[in-house]
Amino acid sequence: MGAEDKIKAAAEKVAGKAKETVGKVTDDDKLVAEGKAEQAKGEVRDAAENVKDAFKK
Repeated sequence: MGAEDKIKAAAEKVAGKAKETVGKVTDDDKLVAEGKAEQAKGEVRDAAENVKDAFKK
C-alpha cells in the first residue's frame, strides 16, 4: 500500500468518525449515517490496498 493511499484511507476514517460524532451530538441522523458511510469507504479502500499488497509479494 502506498503512503498516499494509506493517508487517504485514514483521512476518510477520521473524517467519517468526526461527522458521526457531530451528528450524534446534534441529533442529526443524516450526518451520523454520512459519517458511518465515510468510515466504511475508508475501510474498503484500506482493504483493497491490502489485497493489492498481498498480490505484489
